Amino acid sequence: MRKKWLSGIVAGVLMTGLLAGCGSSNNNKPAASSSAPAASASESAKPSEAAQPVNLRLYTFGNEQSYNWKQTVAAYEAANEGVKVEVVVLSDKGDTQDAMKKLDLAAASNDEMDVLMFSDPASYAQRVALGMAEPLDEFIAKEGFKLNEEYKVDTALDGKVYALPGKFNPWYVLVNKDHLDAAGLKVPTDWTWDEYAEYAKTLTQGEGAAKRYGAYFHGPQNGGWMEFLKLMMMNQPKDSEYLKADGTSNLDSPNFRKTLELRVKMEKEDKSSVPYTDMISQKLAYRTQFFNQSASMLTIGSWMNTEIGGTEKVPLTFNVAVAPFPKNNPEDPIGYAPVTTDYVAVSAKSKNKEAAYKFVRWYTTEGQLVQGKNVPAWSKVTNDDIGKLIDTILSGTKNPELVDKASLVNTLVASKGAEVVAPTSYQAEVYKAINEEYEKLILDKQDIDTTIKNSQERTQKIIETNKK
Repeated sequence: MRKKWLSGIVAGVLMTGLLAGCGSSNNNKPAASSSAPAASASESAKPSEAAQPVNLRLYTFGNEQSYNWKQTVAAYEAANEGVKVEVVVLSDKGDTQDAMKKLDLAAASNDEMDVLMFSDPASYAQRVALGMAEPLDEFIAKEGFKLNEEYKVDTALDGKVYALPGKFNPWYVLVNKDHLDAAGLKVPTDWTWDEYAEYAKTLTQGEGAAKRYGAYFHGPQNGGWMEFLKLMMMNQPKDSEYLKADGTSNLDSPNFRKTLELRVKMEKEDKSSVPYTDMISQKLAYRTQFFNQSASMLTIGSWMNTEIGGTEKVPLTFNVAVAPFPKNNPEDPIGYAPVTTDYVAVSAKSKNKEAAYKFVRWYTTEGQLVQGKNVPAWSKVTNDDIGKLIDTILSGTKNPELVDKASLVNTLVASKGAEVVAPTSYQAEVYKAINEEYEKLILDKQDIDTTIKNSQERTQKIIETNKK
């Protein structure tokens, strides 16, 4: 299976290289960092006095508006005499798909590259498989830290580390605090999916077109937003996907069944979540559902930090709080949630690998605070650091005073990501199959047992077909 996946990717990039051969090659103030961890990170980033001038080329999908590159690079160059960092922005619009195409073209054209950034696990895993990223294990061992202690996101693939994580966007639950207060409910700080369901049931009011639901789930739909069918899988440190790391099916996981049971219970029995048919037929938008107060709770990613205080297009007219991604059992560790991050790697073709690593290490630690755009995946940032970053982020919204900042900060501090599972080339086929079986379930055409059985059989057939 893995060989077939790799060969498919290699063929695609070789074709890209042939095409490239026929054409031409190509807002905010920084937050203060905590003194103790900053000192160690700075120490690792300083070149020796005898170091020769070094020019590093950073290839990124992130534009200036979103990543504050001028300020970030200036800070690094000021602290590292003789080092110059050239930022190559692959998409002015921040289009990650377009950026990856241009990155592949640049690689096929043998452009000089030192630091590479990937926006998602698939892009990261695919380029690692092609040999574009240098293993960082020796650098990490020399520096003497453990990845899972230093960062909240595990970026290891097949036992090796090829990138360090930059930003940290865990999923969480946005809650309408006014609705909680009216119902006599507290903002959750540590809860389970059973408790989430009880909250949703209590918060649901009214009937018909004026009904207010306790919760809104924005998926699955058309093979996308498949996170909503593995809610009780994604809060686990390992095996959080439909496929395991070895490529075998994970649909026999009891947590897949429990997720289906949760969705059916909330929609069919409690009638506390927006019906799937409404979401699909009315093409509902999750922002509208929450900010129009049609639903009291929204499980979503913390990319919403920049919108949580309201925008011109989607204003905030009530008090909002944030709760952590729910656990399965009371005794489970708190904080595991699906997480999006930037994967920052050293190019395997870099002529300055050590200098590139030092920049990557700085950028994914102190550099995130200097950049002032996102919450870092660096474990050593303090609540105070995150608080200052959140102040900066919320200041760009219309009504930051309506946001319960403490609940947001506490949730972000407590969150951590699961082990990365390298995506397969046929992942979309698996998603489509599971989505179709779920639709039969939620539309009352089959029961949960049949849904699981059919999902397992179809997924296994897809796996076996792609092994050939």
